[in-house]
Amino acid sequence: MSATVTGEPPASSDSRPGLLRRLWDRFGHLVHELGKFGTVGIIAFGVDLVLFNIALTVLDMESLTAKVFSTAIAASVAFVGNRFWTWRHRARSNLAREYILYFVLNAIGLCFSLLTLAISHYGLGSVWPVFQNPIVDNISANIVGTAMGTTFRFWSYRRWVFLNPDTQPVPATVTESK
Repeated sequence: MSATVTGEPPASSDSRPGLLRRLWDRFGHLVHELGKFGTVGIIAFGVDLVLFNIALTVLDMESLTAKVFSTAIAASVAFVGNRFWTWRHRARSNLAREYILYFVLNAIGLCFSLLTLAISHYGLGSVWPVFQNPIVDNISANIVGTAMGTTFRFWSYRRWVFLNPDTQPVPATVTESK
């Protein structure tokens, strides 16, 4: 392409935006949501990680109990961040509905961490005792399990908890007019 006398590239006969622009127009909102979801997630992950290790070492809780304890508190932190920042542009249904559904889906996401923790701590740990220590517990629950659970959570929150503005929730009660 040659430049014009003014130094600007010549006008293209193709008036369509470039591929990158079309991709951004189509998926830019998703990139913004992922960024905000990730920021909230990092904060909640920090809360989860600190509380999990306090529960394991200071409170001497059993590994699975410690993970449930830390995740329940971190999930509350994440709910506030996601509802009022990540998906603040989405339609608000009922706060109680959102909170209950959020925690049901979060419990499913927690199962990923509990499953990986149980496999490493109790399954592999019964064969190789080196798997029964806080470092391995943190890797299995807070890295492997959290990565799997986070993927599920992002998808499920977008789909069922924080609705699109054009999606209306099903009313709690439907009355028929006679």
